[in-house]
Amino acid sequence: MKFLKWLRKPMKWAIYLAVAGCCLVVGINLYMQGTVKKRIVTPEQAAELDKVDCILVLGCGVRDDGSPSGMLNDRLLQGIALYNAGVSDRLLMSGDHGVPSEDIFMDHAGFSTYESMYRARDIFQAERIVVVTQEYHMYRALYNAGQMGMDAYGVASDPRKYGGQKIRDAREMLA
Repeated sequence: MKFLKWLRKPMKWAIYLAVAGCCLVVGINLYMQGTVKKRIVTPEQAAELDKVDCILVLGCGVRDDGSPSGMLNDRLLQGIALYNAGVSDRLLMSGDHGVPSEDIFMDHAGFSTYESMYRARDIFQAERIVVVTQEYHMYRALYNAGQMGMDAYGVASDPRKYGGQKIRDAREMLA
C-alpha cells in the first residue's frame, strides 16, 4: 500500500507531462496550418499566378505492379490539369519515379517533403512554385517551402476519401 501511495505522485506528473506534450504538438500544428492556410488556392486561382517556375507534384505510394496508388494518381491528374491550364510550363515530379516528357523534370531523390522542397529550390532552381498534394499534407509542404524562402502556393488534390486517413492525420501532426 505504501508503494502505491509513493507511485501516485510520479504518475500524476507523468500524466501532466503527457497532456502538456499533446497540447504542445497540437498548438504547433495549428500555428503551422494558420501561417499557410491562405496559400492553398483553387486551380483557377493558381492559373492567375504570374511566373510560376514549376508545378511540384509530391510523390506518394506506388503499387507493386508499378501503377500509382489512388492518392498519387489524384496528384498526377491535378498536376497535369494545372499544366494544361497554363499555371507553369514545367512539371516537377517528386519521388522515386515519374512520367517522362520534355516538360517534366524528374526528382528521383525527393524521398521526403523536406527533401522535395530543398531539391526544388537548390537543384531545380525553383523560387515560385505550385505544390500539388492532398490537403492534409499541404500545410507542412507549404510551411517547409516558406521556411526555405520559396514563394509557394498549393492546390489540393482531394477528389475522394482515402482509407487510413486518421493514421495519416496523426502522422502529419507529429511530423
